Amino acid sequence: MTGTEATAKQAGREAPFLLADFPHVLTLSTRWADVDVYGHVNNVVYYSYFDTVVNEHLIAHGVLDPQASPVIGLVVETRCTYFRSLTFPAPVTAAMRVAKLGASSVRYEIALFQGEDPRAAAQGHFVHVYVDRATQRPAAVPDAVRRVLQPLA
Repeated sequence: MTGTEATAKQAGREAPFLLADFPHVLTLSTRWADVDVYGHVNNVVYYSYFDTVVNEHLIAHGVLDPQASPVIGLVVETRCTYFRSLTFPAPVTAAMRVAKLGASSVRYEIALFQGEDPRAAAQGHFVHVYVDRATQRPAAVPDAVRRVLQPLA
């Protein structure tokens, strides 16, 4: 057990995810504006990274057009556990996998890494519930989206 894992276990927290356990990664740049008065990337920015890795993947695979898709995923739940600070200037690796692919929702697990450490600096989840854009009523996860996400499960 590593020092980080021992500390997490003592605190009753989960251990950091490992980069090798994620099928999709995206490198993001930290920005000067991301840093708060304490000198580290502010916690709200972590959620921005979560949102970016999910939506970038859907857009890159042609299954999400943010302006025109008739069925869209709305975020209904997020969670983040912080293990160590992300800093500027240094790239962040955002990693994503699908924890649950339901009839009308998707639960993603996301982890953020920085530097050579294979353990997550932060990790959490992000839930999309799919709705009809016009009516905002629940809709099935589109087949094309399902095909793109299944390999990440």
